[in-house]
Amino acid sequence: MADLSAFPITARWPAQHPDRLQLYSFPTPNGVKVSIMLEETGLAYEPHLIKIMANESHDPAFLSLNPNGKIPAILDPDGPGGQPFVLFESGAILLYLANKSGLFLSSDPAKRFQTIQWLMFQMGGVGPMFGQMGFFVKFAGSQWEDKRPQERFVAEVKRILGVMDTVLAGQSWFMGDDYTIADISMIGWVRAIDAFYGAGELVGLADFANVTAWLERALARPAVQRGLGIPAMA
Repeated sequence: MADLSAFPITARWPAQHPDRLQLYSFPTPNGVKVSIMLEETGLAYEPHLIKIMANESHDPAFLSLNPNGKIPAILDPDGPGGQPFVLFESGAILLYLANKSGLFLSSDPAKRFQTIQWLMFQMGGVGPMFGQMGFFVKFAGSQWEDKRPQERFVAEVKRILGVMDTVLAGQSWFMGDDYTIADISMIGWVRAIDAFYGAGELVGLADFANVTAWLERALARPAVQRGLGIPAMA
């Protein structure tokens, strides 16, 4: 059995199954990228709920794993060289799990880097812009009299959705017939536009038919449905 006692996070969130990969997360669009990936790959893991609204991501135990204080993060007892391995940042974790499992990232160099290209598109564009739009629509930003910030991010979300819609024309996934980490990285964010932020009508989500069809295909996957609810809210 793996000994994870050297990691302070396991004192705060004990591992019941220390031989399994440990996931520390919350079911936000960033968090569910990793839980969906783990469900899709079938890798054995143990989820731990980090209550971000209670500031648990800034608990010293969590900061010992991720000094940036953001979910998700993982502790893999069987990392490179068979040694325990810690990793944070959802995009990096997706790449790591793809390499570990040999799934959802092509070994062909061209396809591999094209997939990573779309992962970076999500990390640098989809996530930040959709999240800022959500802030100004759903949270405190909606109370501001100056609507220019909201208008700016709504317009950028529409632009990004247009890019996605063009790419998805005539194909099922961002890499054509191949479902990859590029798709996994974006599912939670596109779903959140309407399901969480309530901004589907505002950004005209229904007008992007290829994106909505892609989301429907993704949400039909059993692993996606499971991953969207992990870690379970307590």
